[in-house]
Amino acid sequence: MFSEEHLYSIALRKCSQIGDITFRRLVATLGSAESVWKESPGILAKISGVRRDIFQDIGSAGPLVFADQELRFCEKNGIEILLRHQHQLPYFLNECDDAPAILYRKGTYTPNLSPVSMVGTRKMTPYGKTFIEEFLQAVAENMIITVSGLAHGVDTQVHQSSLDNRIPTIAVLAHGFHRIYPAVNRRLAHNILENGGALYTEFNSSDEPDREHFLQRNRIIAGISRKLIVVETAFGGGSMSTATYANSYNRDVYALPGKITDKYSQGSNQLIFQNKAAAISTIGGLVNMLDLQRPKPKMEELFPRSEIRIHLTEEQDLIYQIILKNPNITIDELAEKSGMPTFKILPIILDLEMSQYIRSLSGRQFSVL
Repeated sequence: MFSEEHLYSIALRKCSQIGDITFRRLVATLGSAESVWKESPGILAKISGVRRDIFQDIGSAGPLVFADQELRFCEKNGIEILLRHQHQLPYFLNECDDAPAILYRKGTYTPNLSPVSMVGTRKMTPYGKTFIEEFLQAVAENMIITVSGLAHGVDTQVHQSSLDNRIPTIAVLAHGFHRIYPAVNRRLAHNILENGGALYTEFNSSDEPDREHFLQRNRIIAGISRKLIVVETAFGGGSMSTATYANSYNRDVYALPGKITDKYSQGSNQLIFQNKAAAISTIGGLVNMLDLQRPKPKMEELFPRSEIRIHLTEEQDLIYQIILKNPNITIDELAEKSGMPTFKILPIILDLEMSQYIRSLSGRQFSVL
């Protein structure tokens, strides 16, 4: 599943004094992480112009053993390893000078969707919640994928409202894939993966969440999209750092203004006042500024849907009738009501969806069309 280049890339990046920029410079010069790993510290210092002691860990056993363990963890857990020097990062993130040398991904990413990053305070107000819900309802028909950080407050609301409106969403984590933080969002993370979204992190499986990691994570949220929306933030909130990164990457930044007496609008207001963000005045105005692509109109069907539906088998009709009488029913409830195991129900569900009898909703729920 993984190549030698994955192994040496992880080992090289694990070296204590090799950051993303130094990694990129060395690999660009020698052509691969493996070539860097097998070169002598003296030659690396000469070709890079960096002190020799920076390369003291390169070639040692520890980072290589760690990298092998990391590959085993990723293979066991279905995690992809994206290498920047092999042009595997999301397109806009790859433009950033300080983009991660290695990015781990679980789930799917559809490149033809327009990414829009949305961030804000962990102490979201009803004002911020209403904005997120109404905005994502307004863009539900656009070819969009949202990006946020899976934290409490605004991040959680962005991911959940995206799922509610059948919009794929990406969560960028501030730790390794050995855990989900906060733990209360484990179900949300699962639903993101189940509904065409993805989880990203630059951190190894042993890396824990801490303040420095959250700030580091913010540059990915800013870099992965051309658009950043700051919903609510105080003066010193982490969203301010995300907006700073976005400005440095020449991204379009928008902020939701609020009362000057509201603590969690003061940061947003400051971004607008300092011309670091455009003010959001209306939902419609924001949608127009974002200039999001809409799906192509469908051609009129040659035959009405009722004429091309398949004839249902006895089991298919049983499942269809249960869903008809119980809108938004879950797979577990279907199993209980039908008396059939879930592994037999899933292919029936797929056939009914393909034949346009039912549709899937977030949280593995189903409803008739």
